[in-house]
Amino acid sequence: MLEMTREEFEELVAEALDRIPPELTRLMDNVAVFVEDEPPPEDPELLGLYEGTPLTDRGEWYAGVLPDRITIYRGPTLRMCASREEVVKESEVTVVHEIAHHFGIDDARLHALGYG
Repeated sequence: MLEMTREEFEELVAEALDRIPPELTRLMDNVAVFVEDEPPPEDPELLGLYEGTPLTDRGEWYAGVLPDRITIYRGPTLRMCASREEVVKESEVTVVHEIAHHFGIDDARLHALGYG
């Protein structure tokens, strides 16, 4: 497994977030991004997870709720990548994938766009 500290991985995730076009980040609403070491035991290969209500599903009832949560998992990403360059690419793909869920884009469309 590739070695990378949590701080280094968090920096890569932050850099991936910084590469999201400002036109999109301005539209993101009530969402927080976290890095965790490992996903839930029932899905040990999971690279990222979006939990919340997509922007497309929010209505008048959506007020005073906790932020949506995007979690990027360090362990599975490092286990599947052979180099730092691969980790950079995979973390960027995962960040975009999870942000797309925030915008209401489903897995089928993301796979078709190359963010599967």
